[in-house]
Amino acid sequence: MVAGKPDSHRHSSKIPALGLRFLLLAGLSVVLLIVDHRENHLDALRKTIGATVYPLRVLVDAPVSAWRWIGEATSSRSDLRLENSRLNTERLLTQARLQRYAALEAENIRLRAMLDATSGMTSQVRVAEIMSVSANPFRHVVVVDKGTRDNVFDGQAMVDANGVVGQIIEAELLSAQGLLISDPDHALPVEVNRNGLRTIAVGTGQFDRLDLPFLPNNADVEEGDLLVTSGLGGAFPPGYPVATVDSVTRVPQESFSVVTARPAAKLDQVREIMLVWTNEAESQSPQETTAQGSADE
Repeated sequence: MVAGKPDSHRHSSKIPALGLRFLLLAGLSVVLLIVDHRENHLDALRKTIGATVYPLRVLVDAPVSAWRWIGEATSSRSDLRLENSRLNTERLLTQARLQRYAALEAENIRLRAMLDATSGMTSQVRVAEIMSVSANPFRHVVVVDKGTRDNVFDGQAMVDANGVVGQIIEAELLSAQGLLISDPDHALPVEVNRNGLRTIAVGTGQFDRLDLPFLPNNADVEEGDLLVTSGLGGAFPPGYPVATVDSVTRVPQESFSVVTARPAAKLDQVREIMLVWTNEAESQSPQETTAQGSADE
């Protein structure tokens, strides 16, 4: 025991202190950081270490990847079947809509050809903006920013991109008042686009409802029928969409059916309308009228 002590003492004296080793390692790390930052000498070493460690990464990630692949393989078949069923249903619905639109287009062309509604008629439109709406809840009156200076006249038809909106009731120099088809005092000659049945659509004071009070119980009218202007009376040109039949109630004790329709135009949301001229005399601009008057003089 006594003889062993000098040997251990000599061995420990040869081992550098921990503080000295720490300083050496820290200095070496700083030198390596500076060298790598300036000239990237350790880039090849990092790539080599990364390539060496890559199989180990793959091996560690293998259980997670395998579990994910098993979950996707078991659920993908059912998901594909559901997706295929949904797409097939959407395709059938789209084809049905296309067939319906094609049938409506063909019917519209056939009716226009039979009635010759547009032959010899020159139509001109001009866009007008709605300036204000009447505050009276029982009167559906709007004011547009076109007047007699723009050749607007009383009784002129107002339409928008969806259908008939109303007609002008009082034209002033710079503006005009228009009565919507939903006003209780407004009545509009219409016809059923499907069979040409003519009737009158009357406003109810509600923006989303029109009444057809003069249809007998045996009239050929059904829910979903499109109502268009008949052209009778001369105020509205024929063929413009007015409304779609919403409900048909036939009362045996009464002479007429209770028929309601929903306007094609969104009367409570429209901001711009189109004024329609249906004859050449009315479609002349004020400048043309003035020039013609000077020529006559």
